[in-house]
Amino acid sequence: MTTPPYENPDLAGAYEDGNKMPEESLRAWVELIGGFSPRLPADVVEIGSGTGMLCEALVRHGRAARVLGVEPSAEMRPQAKALHSHPLVEYVEGSAESVPAKDGDFDLALLSRVVHHLPDRPACARELARILRSDGVVVIRTTFRERLDADVYSYWPQALEADLCRFPRRDEVVADFATAGFRVRAETSLSLPVARSLGEYRDRLATRPQSKLAQLSDEEFQAGLRRLTDAADAAEAAEASNASDLAGSAGSAVSERYDVLVLAKTGDMSA
Repeated sequence: MTTPPYENPDLAGAYEDGNKMPEESLRAWVELIGGFSPRLPADVVEIGSGTGMLCEALVRHGRAARVLGVEPSAEMRPQAKALHSHPLVEYVEGSAESVPAKDGDFDLALLSRVVHHLPDRPACARELARILRSDGVVVIRTTFRERLDADVYSYWPQALEADLCRFPRRDEVVADFATAGFRVRAETSLSLPVARSLGEYRDRLATRPQSKLAQLSDEEFQAGLRRLTDAADAAEAAEASNASDLAGSAGSAVSERYDVLVLAKTGDMSA
């Protein structure tokens, strides 16, 4: 059996530095996510909590009363406890299909950048229906297959080819969660800066901190990194010399866009 990408110890070690974002972007994300809760501060469970960046930020910015971070990776959980510990955040072993929590224990379940990793989305939906309160919601932060548009694909086109196979479509996710009694409550999209420049973006991705990069061959990864390095160097040179209008845009912040799908419990299994 193939080892899931998130179980890769190299990915776990690189994930935090490679995926952190400016504090203002992080705050904007947790305010958006928390805003979908039926009550604030919310009782939150994050499925696939990784290194705990969002778990801790939800509490720190007043959007969560407590957070349970459920993470299957034995490599990720120690990182979360070391980097994002908080008295109101608990990190536990578990999976999307088996959450160590009581029935009706949470207001909001967050799946951030993990829905494409789930081996059984209907089973995940049933489990979240169990642990959410009657008015609870699921917030899915992802990029659906039909909207894959990340800058990273410009430098690693092989990653786009792979993601077109492993990322679900929006209608597939909606249908899978409908089997457990969820309906669409809201949809939006948000693009925010993740790096101040292409150079910083290059430095982040050089550690292969994303599963899409971890799955590339070394040759494919290095070729893409050279393309990104060339682009970053060109942007830096243009900005330094003020030689053209390109300087102002190429040297600016790099943003990432994500789809946000909010699903509410209905209690109707045919919803």
